[in-house]
Amino acid sequence: MINILYFSAAIFAIAFFVLVIFLSKTLMSLQKTLDSVASTLTKLEKQVEGITRETTDLLHKTNLLADDIQEKTKKLNTVVDAVQEVGHSIQQFNSSVQKVSATLSNKVDEGENKLSQAVQWGKAVMEIIDRIKEYKKK
Repeated sequence: MINILYFSAAIFAIAFFVLVIFLSKTLMSLQKTLDSVASTLTKLEKQVEGITRETTDLLHKTNLLADDIQEKTKKLNTVVDAVQEVGHSIQQFNSSVQKVSATLSNKVDEGENKLSQAVQWGKAVMEIIDRIKEYKKK
């Protein structure tokens, strides 16, 4: 019976030894995996720092671009206001030209009437002169 006890203790020792070997391999594999994860996280951290730096630079450039666009918009508003004033001036000029044109048209009409009357008077005078000449000839 003691032999069985020794034999079972030996089997237990061998089983425990095999368990320790497999557990040791598993822990070594786990150690390699954790080292790989740590290395990956370190690389990832460096990449995130680079991305953060680039994002910050991009944000700064975007802010500068927005400021530049805002300044140019203000300048463009000035140009638009100037163009609007030019348009208003052109409208006033058009209105003035239309008034002058209407006035000239009225004056021409009046001049035509006077000219027509003058031509009629001249014709009447010529007829009278012709009649006087005919009368003198007779």
